[in-house]
Order: sequence, then structure tokens, then C-alpha cells
Amino acid sequence: MSTKARTRGKVKLSRALGIPLTPKAARYLEKRPYAPGEHGRSKRKADSDYAVRLREKQRLRAQYGLREKQLRIVFNEARRAQGLTGENLVELLEMRLDALVLRAGFARTTAQARQAVVHRHILVDGKLVDRPSFRVKPGQVIHVKGKSEQLEPFQVAAAGGHVDVLPKTPGYLEVELDKLQATLARRPKRAEVPVTADVQLVVEYYAAR
Repeated sequence: MSTKARTRGKVKLSRALGIPLTPKAARYLEKRPYAPGEHGRSKRKADSDYAVRLREKQRLRAQYGLREKQLRIVFNEARRAQGLTGENLVELLEMRLDALVLRAGFARTTAQARQAVVHRHILVDGKLVDRPSFRVKPGQVIHVKGKSEQLEPFQVAAAGGHVDVLPKTPGYLEVELDKLQATLARRPKRAEVPVTADVQLVVEYYAAR
């Protein structure tokens, strides 16, 4: 799939879900904040309870760029843990390495963050990790590999090139952007995580299946 096709796909999905999945999609949403298609501007009948829950699940999944099976696995883990399942779910997702690479400002989008990990540019506590789903523990240090620091994408990141299009760095992450280094200071709390989703509806979606 070409870059243009991927961009169009992200924009279309962003409009359908009502949330910007990339900085470019955010600009499109400002101009055309309605759903795609010929009926996008017309009033639609009220969605069913199932459709509302499904959309919230799709929103959460899209923001982390996950396959359904991946999200379901984390949901089952969240359900077994103490506390509220929905909050646990987001907190566990937020501790993924690709999510934290994005939050730290080392990448501009979730897809770029995943690519940085898969292409072996990212270290955790000095060890190479190439699994986007790797769960970072509090106290662990994320760092761009020395040989990769001179690559243009990371030079742009180190200069703060993504700061204007990303949410403010959350309190659970300590970032030294000029050094391309970040530390997960503690477990994230749902209220701090910059994702848009009604997690209770996500829980209800899975509970009904």
C-alpha cells in the first residue's frame, strides 16, 4: 500500500470514529468534521447500544494501532487484575513500548513509533527491543540506539519537531528529548492517558460477547 493510500485510509477512519489518528487527519477533521460518505452530513438515526459500544472499542483499538486479537488479550489480563477493568486496560496498553516511544516525542504517529521499534532503533535499559508490545516497567529507561540518533527522523524528534502535534508529555513519563531518552517513572493512571475512549463501554462490549 502506498503512503498516499495509507494516509487516505487513516483520514477516512478518523472521520468515521470522530477522532484524529494522525496529525494530518486532525487537519482534515477541522475542515470536514463529519463522517465520510455521501450521507456524512445528514442526520443519522440513533445508534444501537451495540453500535455505540463497538465504536468505542474501535476507537481504543485504532489509537493504539492494534489487531482485535491483541486488544482482546490485554482486555483479558485487565479483567483478571485488581481494580476497574476499563482503567486497567488503558493503563496496560499505555505501558507498551510503542505507545511510550510516541508519548516521549520520539515519533510523530503510532505507526512511526512502531516502525522505530521493529526496525531495531530502540533500547530499554540498554538492551535492544524490537517488539512494539513489549511492556515497559516503572523505572526502566527507553533510549534511541546510539547509531540511530543521527538518522533524520530522530534528529527532528530531538529538536522537538513533534511537540506541536502531540499531547503534552504525561506525568508518568520523564523525558530528556535532546538526549532521546525517557523513563517510565510509574504506572500510568487512566485519567492521565491521552486517548479518547469510554472504557466502560469497551468493557461492556467484551462482556456481552
